[in-house]
Amino acid sequence: MLLKFNRRDCPLRSTDFATNLKTLTTHTCKLNDVQAKTLLAWLRSQDFVFSEAPYSQYAASKSNTNLVFYESGKLVVQGKGTKEFVEFVLEPIILRKARIGYEAVLNPEILLPRVGVDESGKGDFFGPLCIAGVYVNESVIKAWSESGIRDSKKIHSDKSIQKLAEQIRQTPGCITTVVPIGNEAYNRLHRSMKSVNAVLAWGHARVIENLMLQKHRMAPPPVRAISDQFSSDKGTVEQALMGLGREIELVQRHRAEEDIAVAAASILARHEFVQRLEKLGKELGFSLPKGASPAVEAVAKQILEQRGLNSMEKVSKMHFRTAKRVQGLPEPPRVVWGKSKKRG
Repeated sequence: MLLKFNRRDCPLRSTDFATNLKTLTTHTCKLNDVQAKTLLAWLRSQDFVFSEAPYSQYAASKSNTNLVFYESGKLVVQGKGTKEFVEFVLEPIILRKARIGYEAVLNPEILLPRVGVDESGKGDFFGPLCIAGVYVNESVIKAWSESGIRDSKKIHSDKSIQKLAEQIRQTPGCITTVVPIGNEAYNRLHRSMKSVNAVLAWGHARVIENLMLQKHRMAPPPVRAISDQFSSDKGTVEQALMGLGREIELVQRHRAEEDIAVAAASILARHEFVQRLEKLGKELGFSLPKGASPAVEAVAKQILEQRGLNSMEKVSKMHFRTAKRVQGLPEPPRVVWGKSKKRG
């Protein structure tokens, strides 16, 4: 049995967020079968008027709110009552999550001052490894509430990455740093440390230390640093932390890019990587593709044949299997992440 909705039953919202929200007159989202049935029952209980619409499972309207739920599973809400419906019905009753307006009330930690760290270039044969860090506080987070800042892997345009990177750096109160590890330095570090994770741990620790050196500019100082868990052993990064980095809590978790501080760091890291990859290509006279695809291998062969091994080492990560294949060397066995078991 569904209870009749009452505005007083919804969570309180932050006044700042309420006044800053733009007027919402249309909203779309996906519903699963359970959510669709729950919404249908709620609409009936609230005396919505139902009608037919092409390719829809149902359509309903009342006052200044119109809804159409399509066979594809997409829900479209339109009208002047859209914002109120989304905030007070769709999110708390149907989706059971807050997406606009009162996230900070439901999750106060979202506004805590913190540092986000992420890297770019780890899976790219050509180009450096770039690790970025971003300090955010409450004012920065609120300034980004409608910025589109998200995990860089979900942004497929280099121009969009550049635009967001500029916005991040120009936001008052936001402190940033980037540590690029060029290919020659990267190859030396990998030969010495024997592990990509060890190189990443060193880079993350260096970024955190660089940010903490600017602690006097942070208001207030960060309570923690958040990064993706790239190693099965969380101690890999903790052991690499330097003096100032040990002053704050280190949080490592999967899908850390869901945190806006880490997402911002991923954008800065990707922007730095893209710029440096383009510069390397111009200096060498080749267009260096991203990733580690057959197209990457084809370019690597051309560089080796035309410029020699020294030139390839200046733009490539030489421990990649691609480098072994290009040189005609035996490839190392594949290893399952986090395990010592080998696979073919």
